[in-house]
Parts: sequence; structure tokens; C-alpha cells
Amino acid sequence: MAPIAVGDVIPDGTLSYFDEQDQMQTVNIHSLAAGKKIILFGVPGAFTPTCSLKHVPGYIEKADELKSKGVDKILCISVNDPFVMKAWAKSYPENKHVLFLADGSAKYTHDLGLELDLSEKGLGTRSRRFALLVDDLKVKAANVEAGGEFTVSSADDILKAL
Repeated sequence: MAPIAVGDVIPDGTLSYFDEQDQMQTVNIHSLAAGKKIILFGVPGAFTPTCSLKHVPGYIEKADELKSKGVDKILCISVNDPFVMKAWAKSYPENKHVLFLADGSAKYTHDLGLELDLSEKGLGTRSRRFALLVDDLKVKAANVEAGGEFTVSSADDILKAL
């Protein structure tokens, strides 16, 4: 399957997260994105070094600036279970705007065409590192990293596309 690209409509799918009352919720991506400008960024794994020290903090730090440019929602997706994503989200007490979504079976990541096989490293199927700028379900920018790089999917890179 070809990776999602500029001009494509994002696939619909169901992901999970824990709300502020610590209740697990499932959410339909189209319900979050229809009629809105969103950033959907994906990372290979919660608590991994580049994801935890660079990628996620960048979106948390730049959230107000992104919102001032018309972004309604900032969504972080990872192939991890909802409990891991909850613990990871709680490790960023300063976060007010990034919603951490679990794609436990990698189904949505597969539907995006952005899965990454890290079986030889003992990690199984994961997500490639990416950032999508989506306006009313249509991809306006698709910044997908090669391999383990972190060169095109940062919050600063998405700000340039706004």
C-alpha cells in the first residue's frame, strides 16, 4: 500500500485514549478531523529517545503557536496500547493540547501506509515517524521520515507548511 500523500483523504479508523477522568475512550479519526485543521503526527514508540526528547516536546512547546495559525487539534499516534500512551502522556505535565492516541494493533498506521517493521530489533510493527497537516480530512502536508531520521516531521517543519 502506498503511503498517504498530499491531496489524499485520511482514512477513517478508531483509536483509543484515556480522558481527563482516567476513563478509556475510543474515538473515530473522522469525528476528530472533519471540518477542522489538525496535525496528526506519528512516532515509532512511546518512551523511545527521539520521540520522547525531541518529537513530542516540540509539539507541546509549539502548541500555542500552531493553534494561533488555525490548528484545531494536535494528535500524537503510536503503535502502543492505551495504558502505555496514558503513562507517556502523563510524563508531560506541561501538555495542554496534544492528544495521545493508541493504535495498539497498528491497523490505522497500516491504513495510512506508514507501518515500519522493526521485528529484527524486537519491536514488531511500528509507525514510521511522520507529521500530517490535514484540513477537513484532506492532507495538505505529508512529512514522512526515512528510516530512523528526524529531519522533516517536527513542529517547526509543520509551522512552515501553515
